[in-house]
Amino acid sequence: MRVLRLTRLTLVALATGAAFLQPARAGLFEDDEARKAILELRAKVQANEDAAKQRAEQLNALVQDQLQPLRRSMLDLNSQIDALRAELAKLRGANEQLARDLSDTQRKLVDQSQSVEARLKPLEPQKVNLDGREFQVSPEERSQYEAAIGLVRRGDFAEAVGALNAFLKRYTASGYTDSVRFWLGNAQYGKRDYKDAIATFKAFIAGNPDHPRAGEALLALANCQIELKDNKAARRSFEDVIKAYPGTEAAQAAKERLATLK
Repeated sequence: MRVLRLTRLTLVALATGAAFLQPARAGLFEDDEARKAILELRAKVQANEDAAKQRAEQLNALVQDQLQPLRRSMLDLNSQIDALRAELAKLRGANEQLARDLSDTQRKLVDQSQSVEARLKPLEPQKVNLDGREFQVSPEERSQYEAAIGLVRRGDFAEAVGALNAFLKRYTASGYTDSVRFWLGNAQYGKRDYKDAIATFKAFIAGNPDHPRAGEALLALANCQIELKDNKAARRSFEDVIKAYPGTEAAQAAKERLATLK
């Protein structure tokens, strides 16, 4: 009886344990499948990551290969730009130096030009108005003329004759020529070289019959003829003065001298 009871209890326990073990085994199978799915998913993710990494490395390598020439070009370009900048700075420096040199040269030229003008100014032709005529003469020409005339006015007739003749010889086409001949005749008269004075006055009158001093020259010629005792020639000269230059002081003086001439 007791054995039978134990057998029954054992069967009950086994049944009860089997009932508990059946759900646990099902849960165990489900965990394995989930773990397997997770592993597979992880493997796929890892494979995708590896593929993406490999692709990224390939792209990076490709980009690096393409960028390398560009980098070299950029380096070369930067080097060229630096060289151009250095050359530009050098040129700017050279241009600034040239500008300074040009400014110095221009200033020197201006100074030299002013210096030359200052030296040449006394040598420039000068405008002269004499005996109703206007002409150009050099400063030296004017100085020599005025010095010779000064000798005549001071009564240094011998020196005046030499100076006036020298002037005529040196300045053959001078605007002073007519005046010089007139005063040369007067200097010769003052020196009592009457024949030379007559020749000079005749040449002056023949070449300049309308000269403002032509009447005075003809009157002086008559006076030279009187000094040489050639009253006949002097009379004709006085008459020529009165006829050719009426109303002038020379004509009036000729009339007075003619009246006293024997």
